[in-house]
Amino acid sequence: FNLGFASDPRSGMIAAVTLDNSGSDKGQLRPMSERLAAVYGVRPGKHLADGGFTKLADIEALAAAGVAVFAPVPKPRDAARDPHAPRDGDGPGVAAWRQRMGSEAAKAVYKERAATAECVNAQCRNRGLLRFLVRGIEKARTVGLWHALAHNMTCTGRLLAT
Repeated sequence: FNLGFASDPRSGMIAAVTLDNSGSDKGQLRPMSERLAAVYGVRPGKHLADGGFTKLADIEALAAAGVAVFAPVPKPRDAARDPHAPRDGDGPGVAAWRQRMGSEAAKAVYKERAATAECVNAQCRNRGLLRFLVRGIEKARTVGLWHALAHNMTCTGRLLAT
């Protein structure tokens, strides 16, 4: 199973959970955005994602929905080619993403991923979510939701104390 968390970078709380039986994060960005839109009635204006999520069709679809993606641009096979320059065949959303990720501002935003999005995953691993000990997607989803609930309760305690 592939368990995904969308977290708020300010509070550290988990905003949405997705689970499927794919073995990769590639192609999971759009479903997570759709999940957030379904739950909250609006999509976030920005998505900060790991490089494993960079599926060009997802980036294009999110750009069309008004969402700016902050994820690293893959290294080109030709080392002489600028990875941030739009390529032939890029849609307007992908071209804008490539150019955006070449800016210092976007690199600074992406650099914060380790302290925000990755922190949620690390804390769940520290709480024992290394592999699912249940069978079936519904039971695995329940385990993921329990971890999200426990995580959010911990965040709430921390936020109330400040």
